[in-house]
Amino acid sequence: QVQLVESGGGLVQAGGSLRLSCAASGLTFINHGLGWFRQAPGKEREFVAAITWITGSTLYSTSVQGRFTISRDYVKNIMYLQMNRLNSEDTAVYYCAKAPRFTQSSSVYTDWGQGTRVTVSS
Repeated sequence: QVQLVESGGGLVQAGGSLRLSCAASGLTFINHGLGWFRQAPGKEREFVAAITWITGSTLYSTSVQGRFTISRDYVKNIMYLQMNRLNSEDTAVYYCAKAPRFTQSSSVYTDWGQGTRVTVSS
């Protein structure tokens, strides 16, 4: 049974930074895909970034490319999302999720955390 628990959300001023963490349990030594998604009020959930658990390959949405960095520590079983130069459009609930493969498609992800809220004030 995979469990994912996000933390690190909060209130930050525009231009600031936050680092989200996703503590994972139940992962095996398989090159799973792990991803971050977000859902803003009144909007659909959208892909943010993904990483392969073993090899560390990464993929980003165009809206966060160059500002956000996804990483993982598979010894500690934690995935991170470093978010820099935040703006009001980054305000959302952020979710981490696990998929059997490397993908940006939310429908492929089988396990989800409960989410952590990020609010960017202008």
